[in-house]
Amino acid sequence: MEFQISSTVTLFRASLTARTCIYWMDALTKIYPGFLVYFTAVAFLHVAWKLSTHGLNDELMDILTTLLGQTVDGRHRHSRNLTSLLSLSQSAKTMKVVANKSRSTMSLIETELSKAYLHRALRCKDRDSDSIYCLANVYLAVLYYTTGHYHTAIDHCTLVVRSRDHSQCRCHVVHGELLPKVDDNIDNVLGLAVFYQHVRTIALNQQCSTQHGNILTTKLFAYYLSLTVSLNFSHTLSSDEVKKYTISVSDSEQLFIGDVLLFVSSLSQFSQQKCDYKSLCLQSSRQIVNPSKNSTSDLVELLEKSAVEHCTSFRHIEARDIGSVATVIVTTDFEALYAYKCGDYQRCLQLSTQNLCTLWYAVRMSDIPTFPEFIQLLDDDIVSLTALTLIVNPKCRRRRFSTCITQLTLSLYLMTQCQLKLHHSVTSLARTLDYIEDAQKILPYNACMDQLTLKLTKRKVVAYISALVLNNV
Repeated sequence: MEFQISSTVTLFRASLTARTCIYWMDALTKIYPGFLVYFTAVAFLHVAWKLSTHGLNDELMDILTTLLGQTVDGRHRHSRNLTSLLSLSQSAKTMKVVANKSRSTMSLIETELSKAYLHRALRCKDRDSDSIYCLANVYLAVLYYTTGHYHTAIDHCTLVVRSRDHSQCRCHVVHGELLPKVDDNIDNVLGLAVFYQHVRTIALNQQCSTQHGNILTTKLFAYYLSLTVSLNFSHTLSSDEVKKYTISVSDSEQLFIGDVLLFVSSLSQFSQQKCDYKSLCLQSSRQIVNPSKNSTSDLVELLEKSAVEHCTSFRHIEARDIGSVATVIVTTDFEALYAYKCGDYQRCLQLSTQNLCTLWYAVRMSDIPTFPEFIQLLDDDIVSLTALTLIVNPKCRRRRFSTCITQLTLSLYLMTQCQLKLHHSVTSLARTLDYIEDAQKILPYNACMDQLTLKLTKRKVVAYISALVLNNV
């Protein structure tokens, strides 16, 4: 099955698009459900790899949307001139999904994707740009707030409250069902507003409608969110900003019940806090520092983490369906790899040691591909070793053993690296060296990456022990 997976990955990597994603997801589900889990992992790594080298583009955003089980608007997919409204609409779909989910790696990826669509909506210059400007910034403020980027959230709120013309924003209001968890106050207010609207329609014998119960005005909500962020994380409020919020409510030509309830419920809280005009003004006057750069690195990390979670799930499926006395499959190899990448060497050492003991007498075991998608999880030495192997002998690209390393080799390599970084004793490293030499005899001679990786690992141990001996002489 491992060979079938590697062959499948080779086929789809070269032409991964939103359209081909749908094809592969449908086809792989019919062949074997576990393949879909593995496909998602590799596709996430593929997007992370492309994202870190070329940045986030429209095609990668659409691929992610498809992988997350959402549909990409047909007009959106086939149009070369993407509009601000289409981008805003696609973001709203993703936000609605996130709002109904518990916090997880996948939901955080969806949040970052929503940000990307909103930023793209703001970059579009068309007839709808002005009308969606405030709403896109408010939604961005909410998403940045929920992901811990508090200063950026205030920046986007400031862009809204300082906008001079809100006449075109009336048709674009903040929809409560799209909002992730912000605070209890908003949840209570929106729930009460919906209940009020329901009671009102019944009392007036009108057709039941709650369409105005869970919506808020963009500018007023931006004021509220900005003050909330400052109160919770700067512990200071500007009396001038609180006053502006009050004036904006009283001067509004159209107020929704949610606006009124949110203002009433928060005014006393804002008014009782210590006010510092200078502090908030300094925050609000800052220029927005290209947030897409930070978002890109955040998204890459989330994609890698989710890919590891999917690979681990696939290992459990493998162990359940094809594991036996002869075929041993450990399920924590990718967890160990990710722990090493994150610098958690103690955790990596623990997992790798356990995996080594489990795999030592196995007749057959699973492999880890050394495709570019997986190489980003490995360290520079393995990356260099893989690159040199493929450069010196291009034929290796078509050989299975030349593009994979076994779980046993990976476990030995990670265990050794962690021991070196944690400065283990010579006795401990000497024992590891025995394992490496025995593994060289156990694994096939034509397993190119395995044998080269073991040679590299052996040289690292020998060099380290030699250095220790020389220093003690």
